[in-house]
Amino acid sequence: METPSAGLSVTIHSNLAKSAARRAVNPRNFFTELKRRNVYKIAIGYGVVAWLLLQAASILFPTFEAPPWTMKVFVAVTALGFPIALIIAWAFELTPEGLKRTELTDELPKKSSRNRAWIYVVVIAGAISIGLFLLGRFTAAPKQSASADFPAKSIAVLPFENFSQDKAFAFFADGVQDEILTDLAKIADLKVISRTSVMQYKNASSRNLPEIAQALKVAHVLEGSVQRSANRVRVSAQLIDARNDTHVWADKYDRDLADVFAIQSEIAQKIADQLQAKISPRERSAIEKQPTKDLAAYDLYVRATDAIDAAPTTQNIKENFLEAITLLEQAIARDPAFFNAYCKLAQAHAQLYLFGEDHTRARLVSAEQAINAALRLQPDAGEAHWAQAGLLYSKLDYDGARAEIEIARRSLPNDARVFELSGYIDRRQGRWPESARNLERALEVDPNNVSILWQIALSYESLRDYAKDAAVLDRILALKPNDLDARLARGQLEVAWRADTRPLHEVIESSMQQDPASGKRLAPLRIFLASAERDAGAAERALADLGDDTYGPDAIQFSRAFGEGQLARWKGDAAAAHASFTTARVAQQRIVDAQPDYGPALCVLGLIDAGLGRQEDALREGRRAVELTPLSKDSINGPIIMGFFAVICAWVGEKDLAIEQLTRALQLPGRLNYGGLRLSPSWDPLRGDPRFEAIVASLAPKEVHD
Repeated sequence: METPSAGLSVTIHSNLAKSAARRAVNPRNFFTELKRRNVYKIAIGYGVVAWLLLQAASILFPTFEAPPWTMKVFVAVTALGFPIALIIAWAFELTPEGLKRTELTDELPKKSSRNRAWIYVVVIAGAISIGLFLLGRFTAAPKQSASADFPAKSIAVLPFENFSQDKAFAFFADGVQDEILTDLAKIADLKVISRTSVMQYKNASSRNLPEIAQALKVAHVLEGSVQRSANRVRVSAQLIDARNDTHVWADKYDRDLADVFAIQSEIAQKIADQLQAKISPRERSAIEKQPTKDLAAYDLYVRATDAIDAAPTTQNIKENFLEAITLLEQAIARDPAFFNAYCKLAQAHAQLYLFGEDHTRARLVSAEQAINAALRLQPDAGEAHWAQAGLLYSKLDYDGARAEIEIARRSLPNDARVFELSGYIDRRQGRWPESARNLERALEVDPNNVSILWQIALSYESLRDYAKDAAVLDRILALKPNDLDARLARGQLEVAWRADTRPLHEVIESSMQQDPASGKRLAPLRIFLASAERDAGAAERALADLGDDTYGPDAIQFSRAFGEGQLARWKGDAAAAHASFTTARVAQQRIVDAQPDYGPALCVLGLIDAGLGRQEDALREGRRAVELTPLSKDSINGPIIMGFFAVICAWVGEKDLAIEQLTRALQLPGRLNYGGLRLSPSWDPLRGDPRFEAIVASLAPKEVHD
């Protein structure tokens, strides 16, 4: 006897069999079946929701500074989910009883009203996605338009991260980055930001690449890492289009350490290819050339480069250059054919000579020997001709320097130093507008170069445009908020501009409290400050800390004995002043004998003789110093020497001549300023003279009325 349940089972199986036969998929009913199984609905719904999620991710991921690869993974997962969703839609259907296979739902009772919830979901999701799309478009538009004007073939090579276990290899990572940057900079079809502007991002805890690109005014950014261990090196690099924060290219190189220079050349050429830059055969040859085969020599070179780059913005220029010279000589001893090392060595020697730190024939010969060695190795290289231009500039041979710069420019199209040196030559010749234009052009490829900004600030100081000077110094402080030299310069500006010593006093005092050993480094400024504040005790301590070093503006350098004589003079101790000046004169006479035609040295001798009361000698030496430093040759030191000649005249009682020289000097851009004339003891012999007081009053800022 057949039970009811058994009959029901037979009926269901029979119906399923019929249903299966009825629903068999064939080309004629396939699309009808897709519709019946809600595959179309799911496809549309998934597409709308996926687009919604992608729009949201494109806005939120950059906001939270997610790594660029996360967006790629998100897109891949979203795309992979689409076929999976379609398969599930075909095989299953959502019912009030839960998720059922489609074949089973066919035989279940149908509800009279159809569920249209999916339509509302799609409509709402679509509305949200459109809203996010519009939001993304309007919020991203300013960012895109801000970078749209940057050349497509522009790039900044950021410092590479050091992943080596030995953190002492950090300089090696810097060297890898520097060589890639240098190779790219040789390509005229590219705009490449100079090394000094990208180095500030070296130790950044996190990098916002679009912001960095915006600051440096480039479309692309290259970043990477270096891992060095034993005789192996791994270099990773990735090229980012900062306009939309997308990866353009990435690669890893794991090779013998000896191949590191080949890796650098390969990366440079890959980047040039990605940016579709045209590379001439000469440029390609220069990129493929290895700097040296001795990695130890290269390490020494990288360290020397850091010391040279830091020198112009420190209070101890001489120490930096001497350190660099020692390192470069060691590098050359290891590899006598190290071309770049000779160029850097020539630069260090030439600048020691130029800045008056060692203005001797021996220093000049050392620079010439280094340049000659570089030219023998690579006579057509732009680096050698730039170094030659630097030496000629140091010798005040401006026409020769300009000719060498033009040669260097051909193979160094992205080198800010070419425009920088042109600007310095213009300024020395008193061509101030041309100087400003060249320095601004240098900033185009080196926008964060603090050294160039320092020089622009110096120009404004010489022009006595203190508001602009302050703005440039504030820009430096924005780049390097804790930089002591910038803070000191800002304090000095207040002395020159407003005769206000308090800011400088506070910076020096704070620095010495934090680091008592900084007293020697700050000795030159402490002497200047103590004189302005008439603090004899502070002056004595500063002179003691000075030791055998010198101090003074630019090429005018004073010894400790001279400072002690000047201190005794304004204290009214004639005997002590005479003794100190006598000591200073012996040493200064030796300097003059070694270089009798060097105006700054002769100027110092004239001041010493004025302090000793040797009127005729002092006036003769002062006049000769002015003659040896004509404004056409040196518009920096020329006015300084003219001002000191006015001091010589005042010290020997020639007040009329002193006023005449001072008036003449103030008609020129220079370092004479309101604060110096009002506060320095050097001008005491002229105080009370109505003519002098009128000059001082004419220089006072508008807000000073006393």
